[in-house]
Amino acid sequence: MSVHSNEVTDPLNYVTLDYAPFFPLIQQILAMPAIDASTLAERREPSMQFAPPPLESPNFVERVIPGPQGAPDVTVYVVNAGEPGAAKPAILHIHGGGFVTGAAKDGLRALQEHAAAIDCIIVTVDYRLAPETCFPGALEDNYASLKWLYDHAEELGADRERIALMGESAGGGHAAMLAIAARDRGEFPVLFQALTYPMLDDRTGSSRQPPAHIGQIAWRPADNRFCWTSLLGTPAGSSSVPAGAVPARVGDLRGLPPAFIAVGSIDLFVEEGIEYARRLVETGVPAELHVYPGVFHGFNLFPSETTRQYNDALRAALKNAFAFAKA
Repeated sequence: MSVHSNEVTDPLNYVTLDYAPFFPLIQQILAMPAIDASTLAERREPSMQFAPPPLESPNFVERVIPGPQGAPDVTVYVVNAGEPGAAKPAILHIHGGGFVTGAAKDGLRALQEHAAAIDCIIVTVDYRLAPETCFPGALEDNYASLKWLYDHAEELGADRERIALMGESAGGGHAAMLAIAARDRGEFPVLFQALTYPMLDDRTGSSRQPPAHIGQIAWRPADNRFCWTSLLGTPAGSSSVPAGAVPARVGDLRGLPPAFIAVGSIDLFVEEGIEYARRLVETGVPAELHVYPGVFHGFNLFPSETTRQYNDALRAALKNAFAFAKA
């Protein structure tokens, strides 16, 4: 059940009561300034990240792997590696942060929990951030990480025929970009893509404005404009953008891996998530879509019943994809 109101002045009026215990913290998030050039350094501080400490198990290890040609090496964290030759399913994970903040290590605890529940290996990538590195820098870091996972699958105990991509927010956008790049380059097969409130369309909040009650908590139109502009190197919502940089602008989605998409009904990304799922289905790509009522951007960082339902659905989708591939 949600709190209903005809007023848009208080975004909490639209939040499901499942999150009522967290309203004081959500109000602090509401008071945070938008991300821009003047606040970016502060938003990158570790104190601004909602990162619980890692668990003692499953194990994780930091690795430095070769980066794209002519670019720096890439740091990755390998969670729940198996014995050589074990052939466990594997996930390449890409962290969120609006393309401009965040770090792979911030998500280790959640990834440990997913890895234990699914019995899989997860590799999470510390890609280069914008605006210091514009597109396609991060995409190439992520692609290099996919190549490394594929090439070192036997050593890691991974099954190179069962590799999925996963990400949240900007990480979901990066995962969608990577799925498109992997399809187009044809070097490494990708089995599945799991996209949580993915950042898919630079036009949201720039040339396209959402309803007033959508996109007011944790991620707002001004944040989206700055971050997409930082990644693209051209203003968000421009008539043209670099090819492959904006998943929602890719004309042909045929041949992409099946997708899981989850988003809240008051998340800024709700419309683009629904539209991307619709386009995938229309082209013959299986897509599972979950729209959680009264739920905002970053909802799964709070231990609620909705978060439990989301985790169950995400893990079930991945398990099913891995099991179907093995059958």
